[in-house]
Amino acid sequence: MYRVAIVGRPNVGKSTLFNRLARSRRALVGNEPGMTRDRIFHRIRLDDREFELVDTGGIVPDEREAIPEKVLEQAELAVGEANLVLLVVDARAGLTPLDGEVAAFLQSRGADFWIVANKVDVDAIEADAYAFSALGGRPVFPVSAEHNLGVGDLLDRILDRVPEGVLPAADDEIRVAIIGRPNVGKSSLLNRLIGEERVIVTDVPGTTRDAVDTFLAHQGRNYRIVDTAGIRRKGKTDRMAEKLSVVMARKHMAMADVVLLVLDAAEGATKLDATIGGYAWEEGRPVVIVVNKWDMVEKDTHTMVQRERDYRGRMRFLDYAPMIFVSALTGQRVFKLLELAAAARDGSRVRVPTAELNAFLQGEVATAMLRRHSGRKFPLKYACQVSSSPPTFVLFLRGGEKLHFSTERFLSNRLRERWRFFASPLRILQKPAIRAPRKKRR
Repeated sequence: MYRVAIVGRPNVGKSTLFNRLARSRRALVGNEPGMTRDRIFHRIRLDDREFELVDTGGIVPDEREAIPEKVLEQAELAVGEANLVLLVVDARAGLTPLDGEVAAFLQSRGADFWIVANKVDVDAIEADAYAFSALGGRPVFPVSAEHNLGVGDLLDRILDRVPEGVLPAADDEIRVAIIGRPNVGKSSLLNRLIGEERVIVTDVPGTTRDAVDTFLAHQGRNYRIVDTAGIRRKGKTDRMAEKLSVVMARKHMAMADVVLLVLDAAEGATKLDATIGGYAWEEGRPVVIVVNKWDMVEKDTHTMVQRERDYRGRMRFLDYAPMIFVSALTGQRVFKLLELAAAARDGSRVRVPTAELNAFLQGEVATAMLRRHSGRKFPLKYACQVSSSPPTFVLFLRGGEKLHFSTERFLSNRLRERWRFFASPLRILQKPAIRAPRKKRR
């Protein structure tokens, strides 16, 4: 696929341009420098042409601090894989020495690059934008990504370079969101799955900020795996980048077919882990609990059983979620996650025919209810499944009262036993009969 990479020094508006071209708020945007760190990908399909747009973090050549150095490595990968590079500069600030260093960086790698002079929102600035041709890129495009000025012309010129033909849509793509608190190994899991350092990994909590998605084919199925930023407690989220990261993480969780909730085996299940799992439950997402760093735990034949019992005790509301113990470092059981994700997505999409559902509830379940409630009949008129993902059932009841929560839990368990609904929460909506008001005596 034709690939276009966006590069430049920090805070010139690369992510704003990326979002404008992608027509979505895919990348984090803010006034803080260094918002973007990993490569962010987005496929753009227009008429008979398709290309992949790549956003990168701000380049600071020769930087040796851990995270900026990793950002530079990611940018180098993007440039090496790109057919065309857009070098974004700040027209308001004018030509800076760092712009020259980034241009030299591109030239040293033989990159074919255009210059995009951003933040051109008045005619006076546009006249100065062409001075950036001194950087060696051709042509120069004056744009204002924030105000959508000149972006359409830039997109047209890109499309002229893209060969005709589009890839078939991935209708059966399984969208998997990796979530968890900071530093539990989410990015390491993604890198292990795809076999390369797709996402920056350091010992610094909160390294990942953007939600980074990657396409992967495995055993005949297509996956889009989204690595999200670590979710912190609200009181621990100070900087705007961190706040936006948490918002984006929850957004991608809601959009996912399956959620992988990652725990740290060395630290155990925490209250924050349970809170994050609660977010997935609220969104009705299928969940697989992934206990990472299992290689760091001293084990005997009972360790796994004891740990699972302990973790489930802290997250009882996720009793339907399978649990797997993995090591992103060694690769132990990591690819089993894809099989579980596929089974979880399929389980959330099970649809039960109305006749079959009512036969089951008014037969086996009604008999069990008689035994549970000492001969009291199950007050069900009929039931139907109204949606999937999550599977949602409506019970129409006789009488004017709802079922006790313990009875509702019993029904959920029986439905799950009968139709499995692997890894998926169930929703049961109750519709008691409306009692007619009594007539007042005269």
